[in-house]
Amino acid sequence: QVQLVESGGGSVQSGGSLRLSCAASGDTASTYSMAWFRQIPGKEREGVAAIDYDGSVSYSDSVKGRFTISRDKAKDTASLQMNSLRPEDTAMYYCAASTSPLPRTYNAGYYYISTWVAADFKYWGQGTQVTVSS
Repeated sequence: QVQLVESGGGSVQSGGSLRLSCAASGDTASTYSMAWFRQIPGKEREGVAAIDYDGSVSYSDSVKGRFTISRDKAKDTASLQMNSLRPEDTAMYYCAASTSPLPRTYNAGYYYISTWVAADFKYWGQGTQVTVSS
């Protein structure tokens, strides 16, 4: 079992920044990739950013260029740096960990991270709220 605890959420004005952190404990050696998802009431959980065991990263189009995911394996932590925040980024943000590598697609000699979804992740944190006001 792996336990995940998020922190760093809060309220910020449009254009501001926040940094979310996720601390993992338990059988962390069994984890391969980690990701951040977000969800607003009445909607499905949306993948925001993911980082695989080899450091490869993947972002949703809505946050590309504004958010940065990172991972410190030695400290069993993952972070999400969120810049240029917009009101539409308002949501509950969840940290997730998987026990397998992210899906990959082979193209021109390289395996690129392909589509990843909530079902690819086994462990979840309780979430941290991010609110961006205009």
